[in-house]
Amino acid sequence: MSAPLSAPLATPLITNDATVLGLLAIILGFVFYSSNSQHPVWKKFYQYVPALLICYLLPSLLNTFGIVSAEISQVDDVAKYYLLPACLVLLTLSIDLKAIAALGNKAIIMFLTGTIGVVIGGPIALLAISVIWPELIGVSGPDAVWRGMAALAGSWIGGGANMLAMKEIYGADGKIFTIMVTVDIVVANLWMAVLLYFAANHKRIDAKSGADTSGIDKLIAKVEAFERDHARRPELKDFIFIIAIAFGAAGFAHLAADFLVPFFKVNYPELEKFSLHSKLFWIIVLVTSVGLMFSFTRLRQLEAVGASKVGSSFLYILVATIGLHMDITQIIEAPKYVVIGLIWMAVHVLLLFIVGKMIKAPIFYLAVGSKANIGGAASAPVIASAFHPSLAPVGVLLAVLGYALGTYMAWICGQLLRIIGS
Repeated sequence: MSAPLSAPLATPLITNDATVLGLLAIILGFVFYSSNSQHPVWKKFYQYVPALLICYLLPSLLNTFGIVSAEISQVDDVAKYYLLPACLVLLTLSIDLKAIAALGNKAIIMFLTGTIGVVIGGPIALLAISVIWPELIGVSGPDAVWRGMAALAGSWIGGGANMLAMKEIYGADGKIFTIMVTVDIVVANLWMAVLLYFAANHKRIDAKSGADTSGIDKLIAKVEAFERDHARRPELKDFIFIIAIAFGAAGFAHLAADFLVPFFKVNYPELEKFSLHSKLFWIIVLVTSVGLMFSFTRLRQLEAVGASKVGSSFLYILVATIGLHMDITQIIEAPKYVVIGLIWMAVHVLLLFIVGKMIKAPIFYLAVGSKANIGGAASAPVIASAFHPSLAPVGVLLAVLGYALGTYMAWICGQLLRIIGS
């Protein structure tokens, strides 16, 4: 998700990004300290509230109360463009592709179900809301609600680049686009909070639904066995080597993207619909590919000295920066449109639960299949790793698929919205 073209904001209390990053680090330290405390109050609290969810929600208070502005701060960009690529390399270099393939086709089914849920959910939401606010239908100008919703469909199937592409394709003006950015931030982040709760309680949910988790359990067991069999006490040189691999690969991806993006813009302008004009798309694809290549080499043994733990540390910083975008008060500013977003998301979620029940899919597939659509590469590995760190690559791979499908499926959704809304 991204929030370009947002409305001007009042100057926050803290504008120094070094201080913002320090606050986020302190929040993460507090959550990890309290969640591992033996004090009965904290033990009781974290028995019901996932620690990862608190890492996500506490930073939102900084934004809600005007202490920090997510729109002004550049910490989010640092996390997204530097820490996320480095993190993905470290999380994928220990991947076992055969084990992931053994998970079967349920992950793909749930991902595609999530995509279809977004495509049909938009028109259903627009129809439903027209009963309450009929003035939202029949508008043909650039401020038409359906045009803004078409842009939002791009974000919810691919990401920020797809959202901007749909904005241009359907001619949404700045006002309705900004409103839909708000809907994106509010509704998608509320759903992410729910998914983090699911991740913390997945065993109980799967046991109740009778889902077959054997493939996931085998993958986790295999990763843990590899780490246990090759484990040794890490030394300083190991951590330096891990950092060198992570940021070296991330730097290579940035360098390559700087050449690839202008090359495709100049020579293949029509391929913008595949997100090939997006720098972040190329960075994610390249670091994932590099990580996968490393998994076939001796570099995979870096997992034994904590490669995924370092990667997860970066990931938690990313979680905090994502939470920084959450502002509950935005619901008050655009109630009609937030209601549209909530109905839209409800259709997406309901379809996922129906199909998941039919094929007895574990809640992990539902959560990651949804977030690979709604959140893309920045959020899908966060949700996947909330279930288990070794599952993060599944989220990455599905998110890349979401980038590829985003423009096509969002265009179809936009056509359906046009028929209803104009």
